[in-house]
Amino acid sequence: MITVYGFAMSGNCWKVSQILRLTGREFRWVEVNSNKGETRTPEFLARSPVGKIPVAELEDGTILIESNAMLAHFAEGTKWLRRRGCAQRVFEWLFFEQYSHEPYIAVARNIVSYLHQKEQQAARLAQCREGGERALGVMEKRLTGHDWLTDAGPTIADLALFAYTQVADEGDFCLSRWPAVSAWLARVAALPGIVKLPHV
Repeated sequence: MITVYGFAMSGNCWKVSQILRLTGREFRWVEVNSNKGETRTPEFLARSPVGKIPVAELEDGTILIESNAMLAHFAEGTKWLRRRGCAQRVFEWLFFEQYSHEPYIAVARNIVSYLHQKEQQAARLAQCREGGERALGVMEKRLTGHDWLTDAGPTIADLALFAYTQVADEGDFCLSRWPAVSAWLARVAALPGIVKLPHV
């Protein structure tokens, strides 16, 4: 059975458990709290030298890291990653999520709702606000007049961006400013098999 090492409240870890459920794969979950330094132990680093979650260990012992790479791996050959026509667009959104969205929206959530350091990290939060609003604006532009992030229907691109956008309010982002994004969040949440990330 596949074993996933992750933090249940993490959007990146949510992606992996979600795609496994959607594709009908059984898996075992091992809780690892990165905020408590559990990804820096010798035992964990022996499994994954980068010291980050999520980590997936396949039945044959192969280790997979990086949440969006795992999304693509587990979605291969399913409706969630169609190779014809829109695969390029899917991967564009996956890279956008990791470099232009997650570093701002996920980090703001961590500072505000987990670390409770809004005042201590005010300068970094201001950077997160600017970057996160820019990312949500890009999504708003695409989703105005389109139901999904690509023209292939719901794909892992939507799962990747849904992961932290669904809890962006926990980083003090007011999603009512982006009505097309809010409508898209409702569409993704209504898809069969979607289990939303728990709120803090």
